[in-house]
Amino acid sequence: MPPLAYGRAAGEKKAHPELADVFREHGQSYRRTHALPLSHLKVMRAIEVCRTKELGGHLKKCDTCGFEHPTYNSCRNRHCPKCQSLAKARWLKKQTSELMPVGYFHLVFTLPHELNWLILANRKILLTLLFKAVSETLLEFGRTRLKGTVGIIAVLHTWDQTLKDHFHLHCLVPAGALSFDRSRWIACRKNFLFPVKALSLVFRGKFLDLLKQAVDQGKIQAASQELKELRKKNWVVYAKKPFGSPQTVLDYLGRYTHRVALSNDRILSAQNGQVTLSFRDRRDGERKKTMTLDAEEFIRRFLLHVLPNGFMRVRHFGFFANRSKKSLLPLCRKLLGLNPALPEVPHKSPQDLMLELTGIDISRCPRCKQGTMLIVAELPKLRPWDSS
Repeated sequence: MPPLAYGRAAGEKKAHPELADVFREHGQSYRRTHALPLSHLKVMRAIEVCRTKELGGHLKKCDTCGFEHPTYNSCRNRHCPKCQSLAKARWLKKQTSELMPVGYFHLVFTLPHELNWLILANRKILLTLLFKAVSETLLEFGRTRLKGTVGIIAVLHTWDQTLKDHFHLHCLVPAGALSFDRSRWIACRKNFLFPVKALSLVFRGKFLDLLKQAVDQGKIQAASQELKELRKKNWVVYAKKPFGSPQTVLDYLGRYTHRVALSNDRILSAQNGQVTLSFRDRRDGERKKTMTLDAEEFIRRFLLHVLPNGFMRVRHFGFFANRSKKSLLPLCRKLLGLNPALPEVPHKSPQDLMLELTGIDISRCPRCKQGTMLIVAELPKLRPWDSS
């Protein structure tokens, strides 16, 4: 079968290579030489055809000068670097309504790299255990240290700056707890939530106990000696400086919640079978550096971070949990002197959101800068034989 045709809208500029370009040029050979699960194949395919003729779209025409150009549909895959901006904006609007006028602590729970091979072979089970161990640890510390229920927003990351596997949870925790009798808000110390060494010990114990249960139940296979060695190792829990305002919390959420392993602006070049990336070296004072990988290795590293179908990488616990948020969050707001009712989140069109995010009016004619681009025809999806 001949390769499918890809195309950008008229006038669309391509400033630098993109992930999709690497997949289009090297994806077919990679699929031939690697046995990939269906989830990986779907992700690669979605990114390859994103905003191209194959997905169809609309023909738009300026109502002033008559200029025409096609607008192609997005793939909307959560692993696609080009499809997260609007999803992130809508999610952030919702989170804005739930922010509380207190400081927020930022904690990071990291699994030892010795577990990486086991996680990659059992992603859904092991990553679910990570969420469970971390949430149970923080909720337990809230009960014993603050005498109440804390709120937790947990965000899974599976990568480091060089796209290698690095499994960790970023957690946001408001600076306080709702008392057990639900009569008061218990504020914690301004710059201290829980001792990280104690968090690390409890986190390690809970995760390994859950892992042993999974092994005993035959859900996964792991040697008992390996688990014993992990109990001797120090597990990393890192507490960052607490956020000072709700706005800084939003800035953080915007950077982390809908981020994929690699943004297109980090790809500096893709030629001669090699891909050059930029990255920040945290061991060298966050200095910005470059690295070059063979295209095959680049694709392999990116696919390390494809999540199982339906797996939620942002989860809420405590008084933020979906099952209790409707009753507990308004109560927390009331105890903090706010209107218990959450502010309504107005629905905005993609055009309005893009204008708000980028300052660009995507409905304005790119040629005359005066007219409005109106949809005049639907462009059907491209069938494979149409490109021959």
